Amino acid sequence: MKHAESVTFGGSGLDRAAHLRGSADEQAKLIAQANAGVLAIWRGKPLLDLERRVPVWLTPDHPVFASADEAAIFLGLDDGYPRFARDISGWDPDEVSDTVGAFHDPSEQLHPAIPVTQAFCELRANMTALSARDAELVAASKAVLSWHEIHGFCARCGAKSVISQAGWQRDCPQCNAHHFPRTDPVVIMLILHGNSVLMGRSPGWPEGMYSLLAGFVEAGETIEGAVRRETFEESGIKVGEVNYLSSQPWPFPSSLMFGCHGVALTRDITVDPVELEDALWVTREEMALSLTEDNPVIKPARKGSIARFLIENWLADTLD
Repeated sequence: MKHAESVTFGGSGLDRAAHLRGSADEQAKLIAQANAGVLAIWRGKPLLDLERRVPVWLTPDHPVFASADEAAIFLGLDDGYPRFARDISGWDPDEVSDTVGAFHDPSEQLHPAIPVTQAFCELRANMTALSARDAELVAASKAVLSWHEIHGFCARCGAKSVISQAGWQRDCPQCNAHHFPRTDPVVIMLILHGNSVLMGRSPGWPEGMYSLLAGFVEAGETIEGAVRRETFEESGIKVGEVNYLSSQPWPFPSSLMFGCHGVALTRDITVDPVELEDALWVTREEMALSLTEDNPVIKPARKGSIARFLIENWLADTLD
């Protein structure tokens, strides 16, 4: 695909400096450097500057980290600057909006130890404002910290595990097992039939919003097989030829989206109501209208998502 790596979270060449992860002494030296910065994450929401919408890098000893219950995660070297992320979900604001954790969360949380020009913000709503480097750093932060949040105990024996390898591993002191952050493979498919693309709508999405169909790759399954299976399960559409287009890390919480193009062999839709609220064929002309907000029937996939990226490249004839 012509513009494969220009997708949001598509990477920036960050030096992840994996050779520095193993030594506790090396980590102590890195985080003690004057140019070291730590990104605070609260319940999956990064700390952003409200005017510029960029990550805020705090000093390692900033009082906000009094709410952290585990060590900072080493992300890598950003043009020589050591970058870390640390979870402070133990902090309890005076008020917590009921939208926190929802698909659409417009709330922003102000911390008493941080200037009012900075707040914890939902990443989906701000991802397109980030530079490629900031997007990679924030995506890695959110994904790895989300993994630590639900893997605090050994999957083999149940004992409490501890962070090691600068946050890229957890060790069990009881049975000596090692556990590593996982990324879930997900296929998302641009299914075409002639001049139309197959779009679906999940329950709970904002009114009128449609996107490309997607689903998790199962054990022992190829990407192509997952595209065909998920499309048929959700919509009853049979798919023939499948081609890979582009990928996107998707830290909600920790997936890797494989964008694919599939050729539909059938057109009649049978929606699985457990998976989808609705599915429909949308012509190229109708989709173009939806991107200009002139289509009263559907709203397009969110900006910054690989679904929107694939659709825009389809409309621009830049898939190949």
